[in-house]
Amino acid sequence: MKKVKNNAKHSNQVRIIGGTHRGRKLSFASAEGLRPTPDMVREKLFNWLGQDLAGKTVLDAFAGSGALGLEAASRHAKRVVLVDNNRQTVQTLRQNSRDLVLAQVETQFSDGLSYLKHSSECFDVVFLDPPFAWSGWAELFALLQSRLKKGAMVYVEAGALPEMPPYLEVYREGRSGMSTFQLLVYAQEIE
Repeated sequence: MKKVKNNAKHSNQVRIIGGTHRGRKLSFASAEGLRPTPDMVREKLFNWLGQDLAGKTVLDAFAGSGALGLEAASRHAKRVVLVDNNRQTVQTLRQNSRDLVLAQVETQFSDGLSYLKHSSECFDVVFLDPPFAWSGWAELFALLQSRLKKGAMVYVEAGALPEMPPYLEVYREGRSGMSTFQLLVYAQEIE
C-alpha cells in the first residue's frame, strides 16, 4: 500500500477570507490542541458580526493560528489583542501581524484567564476558541463579564459547549465537524 504524503504546501496554513487582506495565506506552527476555525465557519461568523468591524476592539483569548483575530484586523477592527500561551505560536502571530502591516494588532504571551485577570481593557468582540480539552470555562466567564462593553458579541467554539452564564444570550449558533459554536450577545441589565 502506497503511503500518502501530506501536501506541505497546504498544511499549517489559514487563509484570510475577507477585508483588506482577503486571500492572503498565513502559516502557523503546530501546537498541541491547535485547530484553526475552518474558512466556512469564519465566513458564517463574520456574516453574523457584520463584514466591517471598523471602530471595534477585539480580543482573541486563545489565538492559536490567529485566524479569528487577524481576520477581524483585516476587516478594519480598531484594535485586536491576540493572546496565546505558546511561545512559538506568539512569535508566529507577531510575524504574521508584521507581514500584513497590521499595526492595530497587539500580541500577548499569556493564557486567556491570566490576561483577563490582569487587563482593564473592555472589548466589543471576544473570540473564545480554546483547545477542546480545556476546562476553565466557569472561571473564564466569571472574569469575562467585566471586560465586555455594552452589547459586546462573544464567540464560543468547543467540542461540547459549556454552560453559558446568564449575562450572555445566544444570538446565532451552528456546527461544523467536531465543533459546536455560538455567537452570544452581552445582555447587560438595564439600570
